[in-house]
Amino acid sequence: MHKDTIVIREIEVEDNPKIAKAIRSVLVEMGAPKVGTAYEDRSLDAMKETYTDLKKAYFVLAQGNEILGGAGIAQLENYNGNVCELQKMYFLPEARGKGLGAEMMKTCLNFAKQVGFDHCYLETLPYMKDAQKLYEKVGFKSLSEPLGDTGHYSCTVWMLKDL
Repeated sequence: MHKDTIVIREIEVEDNPKIAKAIRSVLVEMGAPKVGTAYEDRSLDAMKETYTDLKKAYFVLAQGNEILGGAGIAQLENYNGNVCELQKMYFLPEARGKGLGAEMMKTCLNFAKQVGFDHCYLETLPYMKDAQKLYEKVGFKSLSEPLGDTGHYSCTVWMLKDL
């Protein structure tokens, strides 16, 4: 697999089952609980339909007809403030270690700025250290408690970035 054959693009309807399978596969691989994480989100099987509002977008890593991962931006749920959330950023093993995470972050954060968000929030699992390093590298800072209520109570690492 060559990085130059992988594109970042907005999700399409036919990508729905592929991204759902990829995300669930990564969560299982990482030993994440199936409850209190994205694994059980109903939106996971209808990502294109979930990210249709003007201030929402979901991007996938595509190589031909294969979907290798993705990430999205949406208003932070149950929170009063101009804060978006980086959502469901997961990559299959073959897409890791190639700089694609940084490219995906750039795409998502640029979208968030373009639609007028002031801050970007995220939640992750404490043992997803590589992801946390990437988030810190692009300017996310750790928080001592969550913002809003995403329903992902198993994710106990919270971070915020000024846009």
